[in-house]
This record gives sequence, C-alpha cells and structure tokens, in this order.
Amino acid sequence: MFETIIGLEVHVQLNTKTKLFCSCPTSFNHVQNTNTCPTCLALPGALPVLNKEVVHKSIMLGTALEATINKTSYFDRKSYFYPDSPSAYQITQLYTPIVEHGKLQIDFEDGTHKEIRVNRAHIEADAGKNIHDGDISKVDLNRAGTPLLEIVSEPDMRSAEEAILYLKKLHSIIRYLDIGDANMQEGSFRVDVNVSIRPKGDEKLYTRVEIKNINSFKFIQKAIELEVARQTEAWEDGIYDEEICQETRLFDQTKQETRSMRGKEEAADYRYFPEPDLLKTVVTDEMLEKYSKIPELPDAKRERFIKEYGMNKYNAVVITSAVEMAHFFETMMAEDGVTAKTATSLLTVELQGRLKGDMNITNSPVDAKKLGFLAKRIDDKTISGKAAKDVLDYLMENVDAEVDETIEKLGLKQVTDTGAIEAMCQEIIDANPEKVEQYKAGKDKLFGFFVGQVMKASKGSANPQAVNEVLKVKLS
Repeated sequence: MFETIIGLEVHVQLNTKTKLFCSCPTSFNHVQNTNTCPTCLALPGALPVLNKEVVHKSIMLGTALEATINKTSYFDRKSYFYPDSPSAYQITQLYTPIVEHGKLQIDFEDGTHKEIRVNRAHIEADAGKNIHDGDISKVDLNRAGTPLLEIVSEPDMRSAEEAILYLKKLHSIIRYLDIGDANMQEGSFRVDVNVSIRPKGDEKLYTRVEIKNINSFKFIQKAIELEVARQTEAWEDGIYDEEICQETRLFDQTKQETRSMRGKEEAADYRYFPEPDLLKTVVTDEMLEKYSKIPELPDAKRERFIKEYGMNKYNAVVITSAVEMAHFFETMMAEDGVTAKTATSLLTVELQGRLKGDMNITNSPVDAKKLGFLAKRIDDKTISGKAAKDVLDYLMENVDAEVDETIEKLGLKQVTDTGAIEAMCQEIIDANPEKVEQYKAGKDKLFGFFVGQVMKASKGSANPQAVNEVLKVKLS
C-alpha cells in the first residue's frame, strides 16, 4: 500500500489597478501589447518601483492564513529565458518572503478537520502570454509585470480530495478578501501540483513530479489521480527509478494522461541573487494595524449563520462557500419577517436552478432584495411555496416586475378566509361520500386525497394549513 504526498503552489493575480513595478494598467484583455511601457518591457535604463497596494493585499492574506508577516522582506532575481519574459529574469522573493508559516483548515463531510501548513506567500511579477497559431507563435506582453502572490503549501495533503478541499477554501478566502478575482478559466488562479508516493509507514520523501498550470478543480483532481496511478504502477513493476524522475508534466484532458514537458530545474539553475534595483520592502506598524483588519471569512460567517439563523451546517457551508452567495443571502435576510429556511430554499434550490448559461448569482435577473421580498410573502402566508415558484418564473422573464404586482396579476394570492375555505372543503366532502365513509372506517391515507382536491379546486390559492385544519374538523 502506498501513501500519496501532495504539495500545491497557487499563483494568484492580485486585482490592483496597475502592475507590480510600473503604472501600466493590469487589464490585459485589450489590444495585444498595448498595456506596456519601458519598465515592463525591460528596456535599458527603466527601473522598477514597487506598487504599495500589493504589499497591503499581502498583509490581508497573511492575516487570513494566521501567518507571520515579515516586517522586512526582499526581492530576488530568478534567471530564466522564455519568449514571454522580456527581461530574461523574474523578480520574485526567494530568501525572505513577505508572508510565511501560515495554516489553512480543511473540513471533511463527516465533520472532521485537518490543518494544512502554508510554507509561504511571496510577491512576484507575472510573465506575458504565448499565443500559438498553427506554425506561428506570438507573444502578448500585456500581462507581463502583473502582480502575483505565489502561495506554497507544505506537502501535507494525502489525497486528491484533500487537495481540492484546500484549493476551494483558499479560492474562497481570496474572494472574501477581494484581493483577486481568482478566475481559473482566465488564469488569475493557477495551480501547480507536486505529487509523489511512498510506502505507507515510510517517512522518506521520494521523487516528486510537478504538474503545471491546471485550470479547473475537476482537472486537478483527475491529474493527481492519474499521476498517482502512473507512479504506483512503476513502483509495483520495479521500474520506479527509471520511470519516475523530477520533472514538469502537463495534464492532457483529451487523452486523460499526464505528459512530460521538461526536466525540473533546481534552485541553482535559476541563479537567484538579490534584486539590485529594488530596496527592501518594509511593513510598518501602521500598515499592519490597518490591513490586518480583514472582512469576515467563510469559516466565521458559517458559524455565525448557524448560530444567528438556526441553519443546519450543510446549508451554512453551501451558502458561505462563495462570497457572492453569502452577501446575496444576507441581503435577503435583511427583509423583515423572512425565515432562514425559506430564504435558503428560494436561493439555493429555486433561484440557482433557474440560472442557466451565462447567468449567475451576480447577474441574476432577480436580485437579492426582490427574492427576499418574495420569501417574505411566503412566510407571511400571502402566497404558498408552490405559488412562489410561478412568481419567480415570471420575475425571471420580466425583470422590471415587482413581487406584489406579479402575485395579483397571476391571481396567486393565498385564500386565508376561513369561511371560503370551509365552503370549498364542504363541497369536496359532499362530492365524495364513499371516500368519506372509507376515511371514517380507518383509511387515514385518504386525508391527502381530500387536501389535494381542495387545493385543486382553489387552483392552489387556499392556505394548506387552514385546509388541513378545516378538513380535520369536518371529517371527524
């Protein structure tokens, strides 16, 4: 039996308005090679100037990870040449990063937890982008110099499941802090996975393989599983030392395999040395005090929702997993008279089930305030839960419509007048004398039949609770 050893390197693009060392905008969706200047093109004589917002966002992340924030850190040069790196080196932090010795808790479905150590989070400049078009390759340098935080875990994860839980929690924290959009498809949250195996009980770390730049949680999980299977097979076949070497591999989603890309460089290959064009980075007490006051994070929000709203843990986890969902829910709950149970069902089941294609919680045709008001109309018995679905369908198609006017327009206002309900119940009882006799003879399941007939007769507008109470009296 083998044990899997996983460590993760996550590159997060920070959402600053300008690049790390110059005033060029960080929006790289513009015309290729237009958001550039002598500094990010590494032209002779151009000198870097550190963007202080990057330091502020680093402090926020360090606080969230309960890490040490070094009051003095330094930049280093990492020498390598790729076409998308015009300087032939990357400015990064090797020896003294701004953040180190943090931790992140992952939570399993059975209620247990595990703490994953975070070795460091260091600042570095992103490269440009290679564009391959048939036999021609082009380089777009709009992205060159965009600020990154590289967050490096210790090799503490023992399965693909643990790796995904860690990444999802980290992704959520980045979004809650609002230091980056963490969009995996656009490359602003990129993951390198380091995988090795060893016999269970062995403490030695064996050859690790790095799988580079995977852009979805689903693919990361699959890549880990495939690589573990490859290494396990090599070990069992007695060819581990020949087959498994320290290298960088790519995940091919079409062929469902990891494929060798290049040999993995050692630190010496990069010829690191202190960056001569930048002074040391100093974090003052004032900066620490200001930027360590971070927003409520997902774990704290989850526990507050459970305590404040009486939610079960599953629903609290679902709603707090994404900051947009949590804020949407809190806006709904700000409406007087709304219960968490109704708001949760409307949000996570009804609204989410209707968000198709490019629609999501942030561009939903029905906003949080309107959905909260709809929840209120369920809770104050103006409409039934079933009728609310029809109202929501109408609101999704008619964005300017209001809840109350839609209820009136569709004739869905719930009948709560006892006299009217009694008349409907008596009509159904009179029309079904045989079933009344059967019910009185002990066939209790027929009660549902009578409720259903009354609701059908009222076209769903009768208050179900009132119908139940009236029928119980009349049938007894």
